[in-house]
Formats: sequence, C-alpha cells, structure tokens
Amino acid sequence: MALRAVPGPLPVRDRDAVRGIAERAAATDGVAPLDEAALLAIADEAPSPGTLTHLLMVGAADEPAGLVGYAYVDRGGAVPTAQLVVDPGSRRRGLGRALLEAAADAARPDGTLEVWAHGDLPAARALAAAAGFTAVDELWRMSLDLRGRSADEPTWPEGLVVRPYRPGHDEEAWLAVNARAFADHPEQGRWTAHDLAAREREPWFDPAGFLLAGRADGSIAGFVWTKVHPAGDLADEPVGEVYVLGVDPSAQGAGLGRALTAAGLAHLVGRGLGTAVLWVAGDNAPAIRTYARAGFARAALDVRYARRAAGDATPPDGATMGA
Repeated sequence: MALRAVPGPLPVRDRDAVRGIAERAAATDGVAPLDEAALLAIADEAPSPGTLTHLLMVGAADEPAGLVGYAYVDRGGAVPTAQLVVDPGSRRRGLGRALLEAAADAARPDGTLEVWAHGDLPAARALAAAAGFTAVDELWRMSLDLRGRSADEPTWPEGLVVRPYRPGHDEEAWLAVNARAFADHPEQGRWTAHDLAAREREPWFDPAGFLLAGRADGSIAGFVWTKVHPAGDLADEPVGEVYVLGVDPSAQGAGLGRALTAAGLAHLVGRGLGTAVLWVAGDNAPAIRTYARAGFARAALDVRYARRAAGDATPPDGATMGA
C-alpha cells in the first residue's frame, strides 16, 4: 500500500474516487462515513488554508481497486480532528489502523487527535480501542414525524420581525451572530465567509428556508436554517433538517429558540416533508430539552474519540451542526 498526503485542493480524479469509496461504505454500513465539512473540503477548488490534509491510500499496482482508503485531517481548531473511510472491499487488512496512525502523524507532532465515527459502528469502536482512543463526546441525530403536523407560524417575542436570509446582503451580520451564539463550540463558531459561501453554492441551499429573527435596528437576534436531503440520502424519501439554529446571547431566555424551532418545522411541513431531523451535541442539555419538547427523539449516534499527548488537558470541542 502507498499513502499520499495532499494539502488540497484535490485533483478531480481523486475527488471522484473518494466520493466513490464514501458511497460504497454508506451502502454497506447504512451510515455516511464523512460529514458535510469533509465533503465540502473534498469538493473545494480554492487554495487550502494550510490547516487541511487529505490522506489517500492506494492499493498495489497489480490491484484493480486503486484508491482503497481516505482520511480527512483538519488542524484548524484547538485540537486536530479527522474522519476516515476504507473501501468495503479492502477491509479487514489493517488499512483502517494504518490510516488512523497516518492521520495522527499529520495532525500534530505529539499525535494528539480527535476522530469522528459516524453511526457508532462496532468496527469503529474496536478500531478506536485498539489504537488507544477513548470516547469523549457524542453527536445525536434526533428525528420527528411531521405527518399530520400543522404548519402554523409560532408566536414571536415582542419586537422581532422574521424574514428570509438575503444572499449577498446578510453574510457579515449572520457570521457575527453565529460566532456569538456558538462561542463555546469552535466547530460552528469559527465559520468564515468562505464556509458560508461554500454552502450557498450547494444545490440544497434555499434562502426561503433560512429565517432570521431581526430587531428594529436591523440586528439579528436569532436564526433557523433548514435543509432538505434528497431521497436516498437519509431515507427513501426526502427528509427535512433543522440545519443550524442559533440565538444571540443577548436574546436568550425569552423563548426565541422554541419559536425558531417551530418556524423551521413549519417551513418543512409546508414543503410537504414527512420527517425532520437535526444533529445536536449529546452534552447540550438545554438544546436537547428544547427539541424534545418539540417532539424530537434520538434516532442515531455519532461518537468522537480522542487520543491526547500525556499531560494535554485540552477540552474537546463541542459539535453543533448537522451534515
């Protein structure tokens, strides 16, 4: 086997090969091995910010498989993170362990690394244990049946006006309130204009489902951003998602989170969708209570594993958003 490190962007041929492995793994495992951040990094044609590394594992020259494994390493946060996938046809040969160790080497000289395992699969738990990683965090996928649900608009706190997001106008203000709302969650809170623009270019992006709750002075008090997954992505039918929901710290405690959740669900009901999902950090008890009151229940689980250098007490970053 040969391992190639690419700081990005990936050549088109490599992008297609990685997507092929991810699709085959999802079909085999019943869960996608790479989240949205990784898939956007794979597709990104812009110069790398210097914090991302793509690791490509290639089979021997006499093997027809070509690319047999992939890992995505992001060193942009306080602790480097990674995700990896091995082609189903090349498993049980130690490739996952080799990729994991290569990701740790690419992360930091001392090997400190956090790895997301999507779906909490037994094979991922076994690999993590064998490599000395321990579970430090959970990301819940919660689900809600929308059939028969009313699309009525919620009651908003006094003084707020709700309107759709305006591309080309609201980016700077939204990034500022997003950073404040998720100041304790670096994965979401450190979004840049590049991150936002990449999602605005995605085929699923619809500003009509991206609602901003604004004050009279034009500032944003909170927002709910929805997304629609096509049939075959999460289920046999299209599925709606409460993609990101945030409330500015200055507007918390007034019931805005509940109103935004209801508004997002009303939009998805209006789209004729039968199911809504969202992802939330397993230790975010206030958010989980809000979503549970709206009828959501846990449906799936992702796990973050960590291996740290001796004496490194860096706390894990919180996960805040969906794929």
